[in-house]
Amino acid sequence: MQNQNKNTALLVMDLQNGIVSRFAGNAEVLHPFQKAVEAARQNNIPVIFVRVGFSEGYLEVSPQNKAFLAISKNGGMTLSDSSTQIHESVQPKANEPVITKYRFSAFAGSNLEVILRSQQINTLVLSGIATSGVVLSTLREAADKDFSITVLSDACLDADSEVHRVLMEKVFPRQADVQTVDTWIGTLH
Repeated sequence: MQNQNKNTALLVMDLQNGIVSRFAGNAEVLHPFQKAVEAARQNNIPVIFVRVGFSEGYLEVSPQNKAFLAISKNGGMTLSDSSTQIHESVQPKANEPVITKYRFSAFAGSNLEVILRSQQINTLVLSGIATSGVVLSTLREAADKDFSITVLSDACLDADSEVHRVLMEKVFPRQADVQTVDTWIGTLH
């Protein structure tokens, strides 16, 4: 099993201040993320953090992109803004990369695939906020790129619990293994 861990990476996606703050009323929801990060570190599985952010002036935002156009008009979410920094509950270690993306998928405009291929990683374990955003988009693109995928059901959050349920129970299992953090940890030993 240790050999498999060598080719696996945990992606912690969009656990940044401006997104985590939407769930600030319930700090318990971050425990599965923390548990997954700790388990990955203990089992020598690379942890890669992914955030969404834009340069000053929002040059990456198209007028046709409804989701990000509102951000560019309202301000915030620039690379130096506190809202794009990784949340303190899962702070990256010095050797753990923080990837910046410019769309929903972790691959969009980022160097994620270059890092994964150069490290010979072919299995991705996905966690993130939101299930219907970064997790869905990254899963679809990763599947098209022939990665093996596990989604950590309790280390994914969405503002709409019904959308989260449908994705976890009906959509994601078509392209990934869907497991709880505890079940995934059980496979590491």
